[in-house]
Amino acid sequence: MAGLKAIKTKIRSIQKTEKVTKAMEAVSAAKMRKAQVRALAGRPYARAAVAILSRLSGAQALSNHPLVRAHTLDTTIDVGSTTSPTRALYIVLTSDKGLAGALNSAVLRRAERDIRDSGMSRSHVSIIAVGRKANDFFTTRGYAVEVYHPNTDTLTSELVDEIVLEAANRFSTGVVDLVKIVYQQFITTFEQRPTMHTVFPLSLPELSQVVKDIIPARGAFSAPAAEDEPRAYEVEPSEGAVLDLVLPKLASIFVYHALLETQASEHSARMVSMKSATDKAGEMEHGLTLQFNKARQAAITREVSEITGGMEAMAS
Repeated sequence: MAGLKAIKTKIRSIQKTEKVTKAMEAVSAAKMRKAQVRALAGRPYARAAVAILSRLSGAQALSNHPLVRAHTLDTTIDVGSTTSPTRALYIVLTSDKGLAGALNSAVLRRAERDIRDSGMSRSHVSIIAVGRKANDFFTTRGYAVEVYHPNTDTLTSELVDEIVLEAANRFSTGVVDLVKIVYQQFITTFEQRPTMHTVFPLSLPELSQVVKDIIPARGAFSAPAAEDEPRAYEVEPSEGAVLDLVLPKLASIFVYHALLETQASEHSARMVSMKSATDKAGEMEHGLTLQFNKARQAAITREVSEITGGMEAMAS
């Protein structure tokens, strides 16, 4: 009977685990949908940003702006037939929590592979980590984590502005020569793709690609955004003053939608992981139930045999 009790204890434990994973699956599904809706709600703003940059792309002041002009390097690292910036800042977005499959590891591998392929040493790389997983990963490997932000479900404009301002200041003052952002792009519920974009120097193709990524391939929201031709404007008080205000706002598109994509990907991956855990718990419960029934039947058969043997012994 001790074996039966142990099996029954395991079944109850698995049933409790199954309830927890099923609840976490439901919560993640609701949060994923909310993140998707927020990303779609911000799409008109992103489209407008692309239109603004497209119209201003013909202005001379734009091409000479510190946030747009690529740095001319005196010292570069040769990587095959190409050259690589000597200093780079990576904005890496991960989650604070686990139980999301390979969500975080894929992003971290993508960032580390790009650093390795560029030929830069750890001393030439700095990190803005959004999410505890990114902070722990790069800290333990000796990279300079300049800024760390927790990645919570509460996404504020202050967080976006702080990240963009930190990156813009480092790039415009020449502390770094390149700023990239690495995150999980939400494709479908069952598919997320590690994605990297160059934030600074700011360019129209990169910003257009970000907007393209957040537009669904099918459905009511799938209409493509029309791009405007470059135009010449007379700007007051000056082109420089306007661009100093506008360009960081355009760059915030990268960070804002990367954070939304990361949240949607996190909740989607966790939902799928919890569904797999729930299904596995159900399979284990079924197997243990069969084992329990077999053990109980064997115990009953043994007791009946003992009783029958005892009665025959008494009769003789």
